[in-house]
Amino acid sequence: MSDHSSSYVPSNGFTRWLDERLPIIRLMYDSFIVFPTPRNLNYLWTFGGILTFCLMAQIITGIVIAMHFVPHGDHAFASVEHLMRDVNWGDLIRYTHAVGASMFFAAAYIHLFRGLYYGSYKSPREIIWIFGVVILLLMIITAFMGYSLVWGQMSFWAVTVITNLFTAIPIVGESITQWIWGGYSVGDPTLNRLFSLHYLFPFIIAALVGLHIWALHVVGSNNPTGVEVKTKSDTIPFFPFYVIKDGFMVVVFMLLFSWFVFYAPNYLGHSDNFIEANPLQTPPHIVPEWYFLPFYAILRAIPDKLFGVIAMVAAIVVLFVIPWLDTSKIKSVSKRPLFMPFFWLFVITCLALGYLGAKAPEGYFLLASQLFTAYYFIFFIVIMPVIGLIETPKELPDSITEAVEGKSGKEGASS
Repeated sequence: MSDHSSSYVPSNGFTRWLDERLPIIRLMYDSFIVFPTPRNLNYLWTFGGILTFCLMAQIITGIVIAMHFVPHGDHAFASVEHLMRDVNWGDLIRYTHAVGASMFFAAAYIHLFRGLYYGSYKSPREIIWIFGVVILLLMIITAFMGYSLVWGQMSFWAVTVITNLFTAIPIVGESITQWIWGGYSVGDPTLNRLFSLHYLFPFIIAALVGLHIWALHVVGSNNPTGVEVKTKSDTIPFFPFYVIKDGFMVVVFMLLFSWFVFYAPNYLGHSDNFIEANPLQTPPHIVPEWYFLPFYAILRAIPDKLFGVIAMVAAIVVLFVIPWLDTSKIKSVSKRPLFMPFFWLFVITCLALGYLGAKAPEGYFLLASQLFTAYYFIFFIVIMPVIGLIETPKELPDSITEAVEGKSGKEGASS
């Protein structure tokens, strides 16, 4: 896909002059206008554009919020309230940023499961997948730090609980925790550290998104059939076809986004976070934001603190090695009848862990968390390697054109 020749022709003297010195217009033209894209991409492929929109919204609103935020334990909560009550459009900016975090993760998880279903992590797209997992990991870290900045009851105690997990690390755990805190407890230095890093990380994520897109344009997009592009008839230009398709879905996504911002901005939050942080009063039940709940359930499913932390970290780290755990040569789950029920059980497992993460870790909830945590890792470590070796997949079409039009690529090319 990366070896297609450029068809860009400068239209005037200025663009010719610029193209000879900095061919940025040629790069944009080749990458987002005439770039050959598989002709059979469905609407699940539009979530890449949706995620780009979410990242831009978070960066823009975050910069404005940072102008008014005071990273001090005595003033952080009040500065957020000041933004909401006294700054023109401040409530809209803050709610857009808060709801935007949830929308960002919702789109990211759909994007992740789409990649798992259609095998977008398999050769030659391993680097694209690894960049995607790194971006997800940084999103989790950035969102946690941002959630802490509100300095409400739930935010403060979430920081206290999560940073205390580092004490489980043998020998150096206490030192790492005190370095993160900037002292011997969560306080003003902690808030300053979290604010600085929360402001920095979105720009690192943006840079990694650029590398993610660059890697995608080297090997080209995967597609629902899992068959690589073979002829010119298998592709269509990115513009106008996928620009319009992506644009339509961004608008649809914005409608959902807007509904939450204008009608239910606090629906996805927790009521305790509207109470200013009190180090002397622990909430009866500490619950993180919904997008952290599956990992939180895994953490609490294991009684031992150290092994719980290891399991939670491993739940993300295992995603990095999926390209080498899946032994099947077939990309799409739709062509793998034996593997398909295990995949959908994995999806149910992730949803169940999200539900259980909001429940107290006791009784049947704890037992269910342990069972689903076990299946989460069994899916990657056992099921993926074994099923890929023993199953007989369905027959693949000869080309993308055949899958779309019911005829061979050669016929499509000659018609």
